[in-house]
Amino acid sequence: MKRPTFIEGAGVALAASLTGSVLYAALETVMPGIPVLRLLIAGIAFAYVIYLLGRTPERVGRVTAVAAWLLVAGMLWFTHPPLLLYIAAHLGVIWLIRSLYFYSSALSALADLALNGLALSAAIVAITRTGSVFLGIWCFFLVQALFVFIPETLQRKSATIPASPAEADRFQHAYRAAETAVRKLSSSH
Repeated sequence: MKRPTFIEGAGVALAASLTGSVLYAALETVMPGIPVLRLLIAGIAFAYVIYLLGRTPERVGRVTAVAAWLLVAGMLWFTHPPLLLYIAAHLGVIWLIRSLYFYSSALSALADLALNGLALSAAIVAITRTGSVFLGIWCFFLVQALFVFIPETLQRKSATIPASPAEADRFQHAYRAAETAVRKLSSSH
């Protein structure tokens, strides 16, 4: 499976923004205030986690990742932490899943953590300046879409070293055998 693209991430941002703002408007009439925001945050975060797991080439641990998200979301729902902590916890799970499934170095994971902080900041600024849930979600996920530009690894490339001395010996043996075969073929003509 191919790694997600920025255009795909922008599409996810648009879909999340439209869905989130419509659900917020509909649910706010039934149960106004913070519970609507918590439900909306949990729902959008779950959808995004499912999207990420669907786009990763790794097949191992998906059920465990979803179960872990459900456990964290359930604990958050019943403990009622402050809204910013609630958002940060959901964001932490998103970061953890992307770190585990899309990166192979700690530096890449740290870059993704910084991107998550930037996305949260953009969303907070958009919501406080405009009062629009649509723009808040849009800004959040548009910044999140930039994760595709973080390389899988940010470590310096070193010279290729064989995994073990035995592998190096097998390679040398095969190389010498191939050279001998080429010499025999070229001398027999």
